[in-house]
Amino acid sequence: METQQVVIAGGGPVGLWLAAELRLNDVSVTVLEQRTEVDQRSKALTVHPRSVEVLACRGLHERFLDEALRISTGHFANLADRLDFSVLDTPYPYTLFIPQARTEELFEEHALALGATIRRGHRVTGFTEQADSVTVGAEGPEGPYEIRAEYLAGCDGTRSTVREAAGIGFPGTPSRYLGWLGDVAFDNPPPPGFNSFTEHGGLMVVPLPGDRWRIAGTDPSSATTEWPGDFTMEELRRKTIAIAGDDFGMRDPSWLSRFGNATRLATHYRLGRVVLAGDAAHQHYPTGGVGMNVGVQDAFNLGWKLAATVNGWASDGLLDTYHTDRHPVGEQLMEHSRAQTYLFHGFTPEGLALRSLLSRMIPRSKEFSDVLAGRLTALDVAYPAADPDAHPLTGARAPALAFAATDTDLFALVRADGYLLLDLTVRGVLGDRGGDRITVRGGVLDRAPDGWEDVRAALIRPDGHIAWAGTEEDDAELAALVDDAIATALGRR
Repeated sequence: METQQVVIAGGGPVGLWLAAELRLNDVSVTVLEQRTEVDQRSKALTVHPRSVEVLACRGLHERFLDEALRISTGHFANLADRLDFSVLDTPYPYTLFIPQARTEELFEEHALALGATIRRGHRVTGFTEQADSVTVGAEGPEGPYEIRAEYLAGCDGTRSTVREAAGIGFPGTPSRYLGWLGDVAFDNPPPPGFNSFTEHGGLMVVPLPGDRWRIAGTDPSSATTEWPGDFTMEELRRKTIAIAGDDFGMRDPSWLSRFGNATRLATHYRLGRVVLAGDAAHQHYPTGGVGMNVGVQDAFNLGWKLAATVNGWASDGLLDTYHTDRHPVGEQLMEHSRAQTYLFHGFTPEGLALRSLLSRMIPRSKEFSDVLAGRLTALDVAYPAADPDAHPLTGARAPALAFAATDTDLFALVRADGYLLLDLTVRGVLGDRGGDRITVRGGVLDRAPDGWEDVRAALIRPDGHIAWAGTEEDDAELAALVDDAIATALGRR
């Protein structure tokens, strides 16, 4: 029987990113993807700022920056007033518009270059779990076969075979609203950033490569639990004229689709030797274009923990923190997508008044705007600290700290297979410590962000979040605390 350390079901962006993270840790991995080629009907278009930071942590961001359209604003439920991303504390204060198909191609190139095995036209059919392994049933063009692995990752979408076979619950609410989209060409395209919302419905128009456009919207008739049949070009044209007053000379559709707002969250992100990520763990209405981003960030959190467990350099409980870190993010995703879904369907006078009120709050209240922007971009994601007395930065995303007299920022220093220890003591009193899973970087910060003013040392996780931070003035006490933090991180106590 064939053996691998990890088998991944699903070769979309989430599965491919997870495969690359595992290979950066020298874990053998096979990805089984039912599709024989990348689906050119791109469900996702948006890469949010935190995801660009994730790409930067692995040196892949330049490829995306070279190809994608940059948008310095974002929307919440297509409200008229947009969120200003340009003021965010990140080197990438914008979203990138790039088709999911291209994202998958770039991720697949990345994973293959690192040595991942990717089998298209293959699918997981089930599994049996043993005390020290999992036997994965698979099927390919030549028939059924089995792979024995240490862990199985379900990145196989909302209808996940892995989740079903593991018996992991997927509770939530059924679809009550429908949205629709069409990828078309225009003879008379609307101005950039066009959107419209009236009592007749709401829609937005975004550019696609090749002089094509996506129209996405909803209308009063979409508040239904009945499936009205396949979406047609005639229906798209009629709805667009009713909402926007023009069909912009639309023609040549390449994709027409409806989608519902069924909202569900897996009860466990990890159960035994099975882990879930992306749509296999959470299903929601595609509000704000965050879905793929949340999934890739799931994989970013999971990858190093799964690898450290397989390679034996972390504590036994590290993999359990994948659920405690990411399940609350999924709960927030459910809340925000449901709230936006309700606003997306506010076509009554009362609904329009609520939309108008909330929209005016965005430019008038910086705190309100910052909260919405932080949630959409995932820049505000912070994971729970095990120690209630830990420094307030513990668990937060580490920003792009820059060091004086150098053009290197923290994202370029984060390593996939170990921790980064920042020695900010000026004199570099911490020296080399911690072994081959710790890289020490000393220096003076070019600018101390909020909360970092008194930090003298910090331990950064492979996913760019802060494992520990210390402000102790006494060098010997600081060094002892650093050694304790390293020992904890590496499972030595």
